[in-house]
Amino acid sequence: MMQRYVRVQNQEGRTYYGLLQLNQGVQVLDAPPWLQGQPTDVYLEPDSYQILAPCAPSKIIAVGKNYVDHAAEMGTAVPQEPLLFFKPPTSVISTAREIQYPPQAQRVDYEGELALVIGDRTFDCPPEQAQTKIWGYTIANDVTARDLQKRDGQWTRAKGFDTFCPLGPWIVRELNPAARLQTFLNDQEQAVQSACIDQMVFSPDAIVSYISQVMTLLPGDIVLTGTPMGVGALQLGDRVTVEIEGIGRLENTVVPRQTAAMRLHSH
Repeated sequence: MMQRYVRVQNQEGRTYYGLLQLNQGVQVLDAPPWLQGQPTDVYLEPDSYQILAPCAPSKIIAVGKNYVDHAAEMGTAVPQEPLLFFKPPTSVISTAREIQYPPQAQRVDYEGELALVIGDRTFDCPPEQAQTKIWGYTIANDVTARDLQKRDGQWTRAKGFDTFCPLGPWIVRELNPAARLQTFLNDQEQAVQSACIDQMVFSPDAIVSYISQVMTLLPGDIVLTGTPMGVGALQLGDRVTVEIEGIGRLENTVVPRQTAAMRLHSH
């Protein structure tokens, strides 16, 4: 079993990085693992913590239209070079947390993706060195308000809502280059998205190198590598699960977004 690196919060509200044990207990590390965190003698019992998103990135840089068939279903050609956009760190939630459907949107889509976790300060990095900058891999759902994306002509609002970047459940260090990514809705056995990650147009190494020509990547930053064909709309109450072979599964439920007035009323 590959080691699974988690970020968790104990019952006192303290956040830790750790190694998930087979019995679901957590061996706590003294720092984030990509900053050479070492095991401590602190151990969290299986039911004594809450799982968080596996890192707290300074930024999330994503690549659009990185699978040929997804570009086709969006009615566009594959870009000549990686098409970059941001998601804010405030969009990150963990597995089992709720995706909030914003009142501004009429159509919100799931987009299952492989996420890269950067382990080292990365600037102007050639593609052949980029692999050494990728510390590990996790799963992401690049939730997108599709109607707003079309209306705005750029993607900040459509991609940037709170809860629009489920991430997790943990990080693994290695991944089969041909691992299969699948997305499932509710209890359907048939995947709505299914592709091998080696079908990407631009490889993880090429993407990290390209981004590093533009901006410095910092340890713990997240790079989203694009979604395959099969994106579709989410409805209130839906449960969306993204699975990647060798990592695990990221599962979130869709609920209406609470407005400030609703929150005041509930207190």
